[in-house]
Amino acid sequence: MPFFIVFFCSALLCLASCTGHQTTSKGDAQAADVEVTQSRKNYQEISWPTPNIKEGVTNSVEGVILHHTAEPTIERSLGVLTSREKGVGTHCVIDLDGTRYIMCDPEVVTYHAGLSLLNGKEGCNSFTIGIEFQGNTLEAPLTEDQIASAIEYLRPIITKYKIPITNIVTHEMVRTAYKEKHPERKCNGKVDITPTEYHRFITALESSMSL
Repeated sequence: MPFFIVFFCSALLCLASCTGHQTTSKGDAQAADVEVTQSRKNYQEISWPTPNIKEGVTNSVEGVILHHTAEPTIERSLGVLTSREKGVGTHCVIDLDGTRYIMCDPEVVTYHAGLSLLNGKEGCNSFTIGIEFQGNTLEAPLTEDQIASAIEYLRPIITKYKIPITNIVTHEMVRTAYKEKHPERKCNGKVDITPTEYHRFITALESSMSL
């Protein structure tokens, strides 16, 4: 067989082989990308410890309480939640861009719920974690990044501690429950996450959990 025919056939075989290899590699890369996307943290996490924790006790992590900071800037919010004078804390603060400031581990007790009641059980600080969304939902809704970041943070916690969706509530809900049980006690109220934003978040969370 003439040399140029052998060469031409060899070139065609090489091209076909390379093209097939590239297709396989692309498919493998796409699959790898999906796997990485599912396992990685898409939003930045920054350690920002709060001193306002209860030493020597373990949080049983039975629920989640959602708050908004009602402060104009993330710097102000972080300042309040780390102030020994204020004495309040939380587990995670989520900025408008989805950045998470981790103030303590889920099993640490911190002071975010005050006088509160969930499922007939008082003192929610000892068995719930607190999430603070930067901003004020009376003035502006949660950003899509805040919702996505909170879901990213919560999903492994919900799975690990077997938290039912019904135990993910707002600060206003547990405070109102406490006031209804103890009408004679003074319990200062303040509007926290609005019902509209709460239901928006829960809907997104439930949708993500069903995937």
